[in-house]
Amino acid sequence: MRRVDRWITGTQARRLLSHPPRPHAVDLGYGASPITAVELFTRLRHVRPDLRLTGIEIEPRRVAAAKPLERDGLDFRVGGFELPVEGRPVLVRAFNVLRQYEESDVSGIWDLVRSRLAPDGIFIEGTCDEIGRRAAWVTLDAAGPRALSLAVRFGSFDRPSDVAERLPKALIHRNVPGERVHAFLSTLDAAWLAAAPLAPFGVRQRWLAMCRSVKADGWPVLHGPSRWRLGEFTVAWEAVAPDGPR
Repeated sequence: MRRVDRWITGTQARRLLSHPPRPHAVDLGYGASPITAVELFTRLRHVRPDLRLTGIEIEPRRVAAAKPLERDGLDFRVGGFELPVEGRPVLVRAFNVLRQYEESDVSGIWDLVRSRLAPDGIFIEGTCDEIGRRAAWVTLDAAGPRALSLAVRFGSFDRPSDVAERLPKALIHRNVPGERVHAFLSTLDAAWLAAAPLAPFGVRQRWLAMCRSVKADGWPVLHGPSRWRLGEFTVAWEAVAPDGPR
């Protein structure tokens, strides 16, 4: 979760800073332990000291266990995708939540959460492994999905496409020939292979070369070397969007 939190504070700081006093964020489906919500709250407060955060869980016992951690600006509530909070959140993060749903459920869930966002709010929905080696998430705003981000720990993969096992629910079953996300991951792998001569200089240098190559090939790459150096890579949603119902 640290990877997506770092991405939020690094790429969305201007959005957070532009909001009126006391902007609201939500950690949706924080799981058995509330620590991820507490960590997100702490990191966001470094950017916006007056930010409020609500951790939401559908299981009442999890919320009861988190209540002792409440403090000024941080609370926990029972709820789901309807987001039972006052006002409209500027940020909603939901990680490892939609994997338990069917792919056909995703668009409706996305729409419900987006309908609760502040006018320029964002919804970040994705998946990571248990120890933070690989993660992928979709960034959505009130109009729909905008980007796919991948994040890896250097040294934890053989090929960039190893992150496919952590693709969000909307894409994980689309990593097959003929789908855009498959073409994207295949392009990453090809560029990674072409950058093999840089391996003696370290994985980071090889990753940077891969990123530059993919961007030069015309893919709609967002952000740049400052994010690439962290093992991140983001492309516009249209580059990976599913072709249609399966």
